[in-house]
Amino acid sequence: MIIKKFQGASEIEAIMKAKDELGSNAVIMNVKEIKHKGLGKLFRKSIVEVTAAVDEPSESVKERKRTTAERREHIKREAEMAASDERQEEPDKTNGETKTSAIEERLDNLAQILERQMSDAKPEEEEEQNTDSKMVKLVFDQLRNNEVTEENAREIMSEIDKKQGLQLDDLLASIYQKIVLKLGQIRTIELTEEKPKVVFFIGPTGVGKTTTIAKLASKFKLENKCRLAIITADTYRVAAVEQIRTYANILSVPVNVVYNAEEMKQAIEKYKDYDLIFVDTAGRSHKNEEQREDVKNLLESIQEYNREIYLVVSATTKYRDLVKITQTYSDISNYRLLFTKIDETGALGNLLNIRMLTKEPLSYTTFGQNVPDDIGVTDVQYIAKQLLGGNE
Repeated sequence: MIIKKFQGASEIEAIMKAKDELGSNAVIMNVKEIKHKGLGKLFRKSIVEVTAAVDEPSESVKERKRTTAERREHIKREAEMAASDERQEEPDKTNGETKTSAIEERLDNLAQILERQMSDAKPEEEEEQNTDSKMVKLVFDQLRNNEVTEENAREIMSEIDKKQGLQLDDLLASIYQKIVLKLGQIRTIELTEEKPKVVFFIGPTGVGKTTTIAKLASKFKLENKCRLAIITADTYRVAAVEQIRTYANILSVPVNVVYNAEEMKQAIEKYKDYDLIFVDTAGRSHKNEEQREDVKNLLESIQEYNREIYLVVSATTKYRDLVKITQTYSDISNYRLLFTKIDETGALGNLLNIRMLTKEPLSYTTFGQNVPDDIGVTDVQYIAKQLLGGNE
């Protein structure tokens, strides 16, 4: 399978480039508009980027279709895209040493900012408030600015012993460690000898469950070489079945559509020798009791199998709505939290808030629409650094 990106002045132009290079059988997986940054955006038009995929043809066919000029253009485009991808690479894709250095640098920068703020205080204010309390308040405000709830921010700060007269860098390091501990141990999908492992994806509408399943399926199919099947119970949303079929056909994995709990049991029995079965459920409104019961019935129908549940929610959702969503699934135990769209928010406080509220473990985060690239294991060090370092 070949997955590539193409850019053009319009969607049609980008799609034509994809079809010209990959052939008429190419499937368009994603379309997005790329806007220029800085002052250049006032004078330059935005461009459109499409992600296309096609089953890989034989070498002889590829050579007949590609002229010498096309090969030169292909190499040039890949080099440009590689350079662009390298510049935009997500923090969680760096190695451990680079991440540690970046964390230390951001903590140092925050320490310098706070020191300047404290040095600018008036003498009479310094008489009324000791240095320790001012440091604690400034860090507390930093957490609140990143949308950590007041209750959670106070709980984290209250565990710092102010009587010890901590220096600012020691205070930041201590709070950083507290946040990492609060975020807890990450729990992700692990292959076992017990087959099949049935993985359910549940959650509200519009959070990107189907795209998330496609990303994870691609990784386990291509990187782990495991036998994988997909079952979809999302028969309510227009074109939902067709969307998951498109991804499944590219990956050469089977798809089953089910409408009730009995069909679910039959479908899983059909794939009982597979390593993984991903189940895409319909996006349910947390206000609809009947729809919630449908999800519960599907889950309860296969209790005898090795089962994992991932509650998929968006990092852009308001905290009070996230609370209502998690309350909806409070009768489902041992699920894992999967946050999407972290690239669409400047504050990651809700990841910490919901983790502390539910006590359920974090798992994956997604940061874009590209399949299979824009997903990764949740990086708690990166989140803690962002909460302390503020918005960039």
